Amino acid sequence: MPFRLFFFVCTLLPLTVSAAPEDYFGIHVVDETTGRGVPLITLKTTNHIALTTDSAGWIAFNEPGLMNRVVYFGVEGPGYALPKDGFGFAGVKLTPVSGKTAEVKVLRTNIAERMCRLTGQGIYRDSTLLGHEVPLPRPNLFADVMGQDSVQVVPWKGRYFWIFGDTQWPNYPLGNFHSTAAWSDPPDKGGLDPEHGIHFEYITDDKDAVAKMLPVEEPGVVWLFGMHTVMDAANKEHLMAHYSRWRDLGKRLEHGLAELDESTERFRRITVLGDEFEWQHPRHNAVRVKGADGDWIHFAAPFCQTRVKADYDSVQNTSSYEALAWSTEHGDYVWQSSLPPTSQKDEEKLIAAKKMPLEKARMQVVDAQTGKRVLLHAGSVHWNKHRERWVMIAVQEGGDVSYLGEIWYLEAKQIEGPWRKAVKIATHPKYSFYNPSHHAFFDQQDGRIIYFQGTYAETFSGNPVATPRYDYNQLLYRLDLDDERLKAARAE
Repeated sequence: MPFRLFFFVCTLLPLTVSAAPEDYFGIHVVDETTGRGVPLITLKTTNHIALTTDSAGWIAFNEPGLMNRVVYFGVEGPGYALPKDGFGFAGVKLTPVSGKTAEVKVLRTNIAERMCRLTGQGIYRDSTLLGHEVPLPRPNLFADVMGQDSVQVVPWKGRYFWIFGDTQWPNYPLGNFHSTAAWSDPPDKGGLDPEHGIHFEYITDDKDAVAKMLPVEEPGVVWLFGMHTVMDAANKEHLMAHYSRWRDLGKRLEHGLAELDESTERFRRITVLGDEFEWQHPRHNAVRVKGADGDWIHFAAPFCQTRVKADYDSVQNTSSYEALAWSTEHGDYVWQSSLPPTSQKDEEKLIAAKKMPLEKARMQVVDAQTGKRVLLHAGSVHWNKHRERWVMIAVQEGGDVSYLGEIWYLEAKQIEGPWRKAVKIATHPKYSFYNPSHHAFFDQQDGRIIYFQGTYAETFSGNPVATPRYDYNQLLYRLDLDDERLKAARAE
């Protein structure tokens, strides 16, 4: 073989040889109380090599020059900690040896327990490198999903139907900005226990990438919110949502109602609304409420202050929507159709102007520990059988350690409130965790154990360093409502 050809072949050989599981040193970061692997914990060497645990809490380590010797790893992750030494460092000393493993125990400071990452590339990257069995059939890339924004989900046709906002692809920074959809099975019908993740079966296009769920020719991004199901007069079920088309975050170009066409598995526009209809449509997270006056769909933003009768015709009729607004005439809140809903900030202004007695307020939320005001931005509300209360999971706007990353738990006897005291259940310092949503269909032990997810992103955080693989993706948390630390939020 000529020397040049021999040299060329030899230089290619390393590119075709992959490391075997026994070539890696496995580091398993676990919750010291539960023994369960903790995702999103970052270990850093003294020369700033950063490695972040996968959804099972594993890191596969094989760094030339740092094997078979003592290496210090700084340990950090939102809601979890290690004790600091006398110099203020929190970390561990490990000796990486190929084929061996080590366990690092961390203390959970969050009340909520972080379960796993639900979307994106490399969900179980390190576990697969180490040769471990993983719960997802395609754990490291499916349908070209690199990142996914805010989620909506409804039980539909015996399964769960999911809608996500923007979706990033591998081949360009911009991806699918016309919403993405997926199916999954309930845990009792072949689906995963949520603590291990969700097996999303994405609706894809002819290139096996996620499909545009509301394909339109006009420019702009398209989002779907307020997704819910209703029956028509012929007892046929319809899956509905509000759509909006945006030039950017500050300029909406169009909005209206959309319905899923089952024959194409795509949404289609059924009504275009004028800009004057700011609240007379589905929005945010929908929840069905059965009362003496019939069934209603309430929309949590995060407070449930708009509603519509739960039938197909009413959802399409803007005059059927009602808002919960303060009435000076009645000296109380009333459901009505002429005024917009009173917001948390509106309520504060009414109280300051002495136009509303404090005892009539429904959204004056305070930290149950400190009494400090908590301004809520987005979230969800569901009836909880275990607590026999309405429970809210919401993100704070303008938190102390993150602008849009502090998550709170609240309770109320009625869906309209009053919502008084909140307990912080998860923190994401210098990072965002926005649009959290409690998935009540995953509740366990009659609602004692609940699950919620949200978008983990550096967006709005001011943090210049995005977490590899995790950024702009969905994280799932679990919360035990019998935790003693939640008692301060209880609505007695």
